[in-house]
Amino acid sequence: MKIATWNVNSIRSRLDHFLKWQADFKPDVVLLQETKCTNDNFPSLEIEAEGYNMIAHGQKSYNGVAIIARGNIVENHTSLPDFEDEQCRYIEATIDGVFRVASVYVPNGSEVGSDKFDYKLRFYDALHKHLRSRMGEDTPFIVGGDYNVAFDDKDVYDPAKYRKRVLFSRPERQALHTLTNLGYADVLRIFEPSAHLYSWWDYREGSWAKDQGLRIDHLLANPQATDKLKSAGIDKTPRGWEKPSDHTPVWCEVE
Repeated sequence: MKIATWNVNSIRSRLDHFLKWQADFKPDVVLLQETKCTNDNFPSLEIEAEGYNMIAHGQKSYNGVAIIARGNIVENHTSLPDFEDEQCRYIEATIDGVFRVASVYVPNGSEVGSDKFDYKLRFYDALHKHLRSRMGEDTPFIVGGDYNVAFDDKDVYDPAKYRKRVLFSRPERQALHTLTNLGYADVLRIFEPSAHLYSWWDYREGSWAKDQGLRIDHLLANPQATDKLKSAGIDKTPRGWEKPSDHTPVWCEVE
């Protein structure tokens, strides 16, 4: 089973990209972020025509998450429990009754020390609390998404530049590491422990052409899912297309 996460940066604007990638890559489960449309405007007919089921949690013009799968999807949550939030940033479901997945879109944070930065850290606190509550279960669980934080220096083309900025500041990295400290594995690093790999390139300053990126999109797996992992990687292909998302898919394969 191939599971991928992708901040598509507007599913309606990138629908042709998504359908092309879906046909070429043939994922079994896709976790989308920043879909930027309400549920009734989601292009579900086009996606379902390719043999997929889907659920979405969206809002107009901003945020939005979705889960797309070949199997049967049973929705578990469309928000983090006990976290009041009008923004659509989390959705969780069980696939075919045997595998749990979640799509998460962590706030960007804007600037270190700002109100939006505080909201980001509170979101991480709520995510940590929820993922901790799931650790006692036997169901394999993969939480994929745009975490808007890089783990360490290997994930940033210029660590010194970002050390005190959003996406790589110490409080954000500490918040991200609290999730792996629970026992959720950073899937990509199991297979690529030391390579400099990126999943996001800014639209500005020729970042893509210069390969000046950050790895801020992650798949985290509980121990039960980690035991089933076969491979993982980053598919850079869609980032090279015309008018792409600034993110590219991150994927893994499980038994």
